[in-house]
Amino acid sequence: MSSSSTTTPTTGQNPFWSVEEHLDDILEAVRPLEPIELQLLDAQGCVLVEDVTVPVSLPPFDNSSMDGYAVRVADVVGVSEEFPAVLTVIGDVAAGAGEQPTVGPGQAARIMTGAPLPPGAEAVVPVEWTDGGLGEGPVSGMRAHSAAPEGASGEVRVHRPAEARAHVRARGSDVQAGDRALAAGAVLGPPQIALLAAIGRGTVKVRPRPRVVVMSTGSELIQPGEQLSDGQIYDSNSFALTAAARDAGAIAYRVGAVADDAETLRSTIEDQLIRADLVVTTGGVSVGAYDVVKEALSTIGDPDEEDGIGAGGGVEFRKIAMQPGKPQGFGSIGPDHTPLLALPGNPVSSYVSFELFVRPAIRTLMGLPEVRRPTTRAELLSDKALGSPEGRRQFLRGRYDAEAGRVAPVGGSGSHLIAALAHADALIVIPEDTTSVEPGADVEVVLLG
Repeated sequence: MSSSSTTTPTTGQNPFWSVEEHLDDILEAVRPLEPIELQLLDAQGCVLVEDVTVPVSLPPFDNSSMDGYAVRVADVVGVSEEFPAVLTVIGDVAAGAGEQPTVGPGQAARIMTGAPLPPGAEAVVPVEWTDGGLGEGPVSGMRAHSAAPEGASGEVRVHRPAEARAHVRARGSDVQAGDRALAAGAVLGPPQIALLAAIGRGTVKVRPRPRVVVMSTGSELIQPGEQLSDGQIYDSNSFALTAAARDAGAIAYRVGAVADDAETLRSTIEDQLIRADLVVTTGGVSVGAYDVVKEALSTIGDPDEEDGIGAGGGVEFRKIAMQPGKPQGFGSIGPDHTPLLALPGNPVSSYVSFELFVRPAIRTLMGLPEVRRPTTRAELLSDKALGSPEGRRQFLRGRYDAEAGRVAPVGGSGSHLIAALAHADALIVIPEDTTSVEPGADVEVVLLG
């Protein structure tokens, strides 16, 4: 993990780090979390670390895909409503049934969806193709067994023929025993959890979802729902970044805003390390007299310190050649060398910084191969040219129209314009060597959705 005494940008005398240099430094230091065995529901959202093979075929037996009657094909050849086959009903076959009746010539067994195909039967006739045992025309369904147990006996008239294996789900038609059910690297969502359960797996080996602690700093911040006083604003950053961390796949914990006091901040961070695989702070990283994150963390990293947040290394504060989000901090803290990313406090700056730096770190901790947001190219839809400061990579909020292949800016370039951010689904990227982009130009777009 980097420290302020050993790391410098590779751009010579340039005091600015590029976006790539800062991100590369983060990703070189962050390592995927160690795998653990988890119960299925606890593993949701985690990344599988080993191939899973199928121990038993799915379905494990031939079964019916319809409610109806299990029959022999020869008994229903050429039948019609005018000339139905009249078969003797020898019993019911329900899903989960154990012993099943054997269907002989001129016989049928009433069968339910998912129930095993009984011996002797070759096909299933849907109940809608029969009189349901009522001696009249076609019916639309079966009466409940509890209300009409006599339906499992008597006779049934079949009005339509059925080919061999009609409405029968064959054993192993989903997956065969020995097949690979899921490959290492799969993210376990609801369908994957369902498959694991279906093949009998109660636990699975995965990389756990990283635990991310998010905190804002600033004496001016108060909780939403409280009454604002002069000079106060609501804390939105910690809510935005906690939600963003969860969206990235993490288990995220939001900490209430910390006042502008270095010792309070150090103590708060130290208290949170027990539940953190990654710490994210927002605010207090610039050059002001009250930028307490920089004050509290830039001095830690004493090699003689045996515990506390300074024992893990140090946090370096940098200027990144980007707008918004120039001031950034990165390093490790605590005895477990927990990574910490310190983001600027302006709402747009913090969110853009999260997308560019924190999200990839979270995805790396999860062990995912693709950690960055996808990008594309699009035509700029704008009434006027977009300006950008020389030497900075600018990230403007935008709305992307995939069908038209166009992107339109939303709001201005100000790092406080959170209302515009709420309506954006993309970032328009203007390179460092470009100071103006004309309408209709081909631009790079980072997709946020």
